[in-house]
Amino acid sequence: MSSVRAGVYRSLLRELKKSSKAGKLPKPLCMHFRTLVEKTPEITPAFRADVDNALLSLRSQREYKVLLDRYNPLFDLTAEERIEATARRVGLNMPKKETRQAISAAADHLNALQTVVFPTETVYGLGALATNSLASSRIFSTKGRPPDNPLIVHVSSSSMLQALLPPGYTLPPTYHTLIRRFWPGPLTLLFPRDPIKVPDIITAGQKTVAVRMPSHPVARALIALTGIPLAAPSANSSGKPSPTTAQHVVPDLGGKLGIILDGGPCDVGVESTVVDGLGEDGHIRVLRPGGVTVEQIEEALREEGGDHRVLVHKRDYTDEAMEAVPTTPGMKYRHYSPSVPVVLLQTRPPPNGVTAPSTTAYFDSLFRRREHGPALKVGVLCLDDSPFGRQVRALQHPQISVFSLGPANHLSVAARRLFDGLISLEQQQGVHFMLIEEMEERDEGLAVMNRVRKAASETECIDTSK
Repeated sequence: MSSVRAGVYRSLLRELKKSSKAGKLPKPLCMHFRTLVEKTPEITPAFRADVDNALLSLRSQREYKVLLDRYNPLFDLTAEERIEATARRVGLNMPKKETRQAISAAADHLNALQTVVFPTETVYGLGALATNSLASSRIFSTKGRPPDNPLIVHVSSSSMLQALLPPGYTLPPTYHTLIRRFWPGPLTLLFPRDPIKVPDIITAGQKTVAVRMPSHPVARALIALTGIPLAAPSANSSGKPSPTTAQHVVPDLGGKLGIILDGGPCDVGVESTVVDGLGEDGHIRVLRPGGVTVEQIEEALREEGGDHRVLVHKRDYTDEAMEAVPTTPGMKYRHYSPSVPVVLLQTRPPPNGVTAPSTTAYFDSLFRRREHGPALKVGVLCLDDSPFGRQVRALQHPQISVFSLGPANHLSVAARRLFDGLISLEQQQGVHFMLIEEMEERDEGLAVMNRVRKAASETECIDTSK
């Protein structure tokens, strides 16, 4: 084993051993990681970044152990019991004094009607008090966000949710099912809005309010300590890719912010799934695909019985009136776009009568026809094991920077890496142009392709069979 591979292997075992309750690791687990490192064709920057993120996650789990115990689910309780139990616990008895002080300072900043950037399991959020118009207005001015683009409200407990809703409101049976299965987590639900409690600026004057309960321990602790629901869109300039690390936030909004809480990389990597279950037919309408997949929602409802359908906006139905006056973010405006052009690259067999170039011919043409010519730097986001992914890597072109979206059979990896790739290729690699390989619109791939279609300014075809 080379010194580089040995270093990666030792760092993995070191952190795993520290995280083990027994203080030692089973031999089969050690051999599994040894095989992983030895059989990886090349220790690429992308592979090393994955290892570093895994190590950071393990360290974060140790540092926030008490925080996790206090604010994340207790699995020996029912859903309602564990949410209430974690919310009722008082104080932040965290291992590190600096962490406790940082979250306390952020809560004070929020209660002073200022904004704070904080981590969630989906993306980093720009938070402000959801019940205060002045505080929430600072989200719009900081992001440059259009006023008709609603915000999602984040709560830390069932009691906080109930206090936000109209008096006497009863949850639909489907909502009970979804909350039991997916809260805390990356699922947003639409509820009737109480105009006395939720100001117009949060909902863009709509009669419904979007609410979710994040699972990230720092987010839950911050909301609980603040004592007030937080409105929080992604912490980026409006229209730009959503940040999945604190380092993504600084170059974009850093000069406009007082406090950024760094909780490490986000686990999910795309925003929450937004669901409307308020229709008279009782069906579930997915307004925005996200961290909870349509397949998971269908399975949860099927296990509870009933004949409720799950309908995806723009796949199973359209609603032009709602698109013009949206009830949830991400429906009206172009989103997720870096400053450089983005092209969605279709790799499916082209329709009859349509001729698409091979991978090599496509890039030859690209360097000839684009503005920067031979000096053009191209960023490519592609799957590891797809024909296109293998072909573009085989080119070994010095002007092409490849960012891995993971294997085709694990689309959750693509979801976790998408925004990091868009931001990293622009900020670190300095590319002039980006290509994103299409993927199947199933599981997390539906959410990924939803973001890619909004980010891309055009679509081009390529024939990987040539």
